[in-house]
Amino acid sequence: MDIFLLLIGFILLVKGADWLVVGASALAAKLSVPPLVIGLTVVSFGTSLSELVVNIFASLNGNSDIATGNIIGSNNFNMLVILGVSAVIFPLTVNNSTVWKEIPFNFFAIVLLFFLISDYLVPVDKQGLSHVDGCLLLGLFIGFIYYTIVLTRNHQAEIKEVVIVQGGSEKTAFLIILGLACLFLGGKWVVQGAVGLARSLHVSDSMIALTIVAAGTSLPELAASVAAARRKQVDIAVGNVLGSNIFNIFFILGVSSLIRPVQYNPVQNFDMLVCLGVSFILFLFMFTGGRKKFDRMEGIVLLVGYCVYMAILILKSS
Repeated sequence: MDIFLLLIGFILLVKGADWLVVGASALAAKLSVPPLVIGLTVVSFGTSLSELVVNIFASLNGNSDIATGNIIGSNNFNMLVILGVSAVIFPLTVNNSTVWKEIPFNFFAIVLLFFLISDYLVPVDKQGLSHVDGCLLLGLFIGFIYYTIVLTRNHQAEIKEVVIVQGGSEKTAFLIILGLACLFLGGKWVVQGAVGLARSLHVSDSMIALTIVAAGTSLPELAASVAAARRKQVDIAVGNVLGSNIFNIFFILGVSSLIRPVQYNPVQNFDMLVCLGVSFILFLFMFTGGRKKFDRMEGIVLLVGYCVYMAILILKSS
């Protein structure tokens, strides 16, 4: 049954991502909204539904290791694997706004999370996210939404090679909703099957969250960004990753800590440092190789980095 859920989940993820990108691209064209904004909001929030569902259940059950490990691991997967694969498929040229605003904002979100979650002024067993921290994160999320609204107003949409859906707004909305539904079910079943297999191998919750759950809940982002890269919708591919990271930290962890304070396990400090380091490297990549571009060589570097990261995690757990 676990293997069956994995296979069906993968099929739904691939088809759902394709429908979501087509619908979102058409929506950008119809509303004259920059594709970057669509990637930062509609696509990224939709593909993060899996993380949201997992974290809500983890918080309700008091399983903080899965709640924090899922988000930290997912963000690492987003930056290393999704951007890496997308850049290998089609070099990702980004605009000035992404270089000087979205990428630094992604770094700021991770730095803030690190300081909130590992408060060295309190005992180790009390480190984590309180209800107050949750309110702060949700407040910053509202600020991020306001920023995307301003971005839409201040920038004229540059729509190139956008897939226009035949059939009008109704079909566009149907494709987006259908894509999101498939991503949600696919992500849920992939995680359910993967966790079932991992449990049979007696792997710890933290390890499961940082690897299988994180990768499983990030599969919608991977499928959506790969589909966008194949269609040369670069802004959607990059915006999906950055928007998902910001959504994961500000909204999902904010909601999780409001449901129940999230306790932090210091064993995840290494993973947090990896997250910080990679987010800074993404900024440096804007000034190496092809400027303002994630080129294929940088994509390969990111993928190799993820392999090394996984190898270290496996060695640490053995």
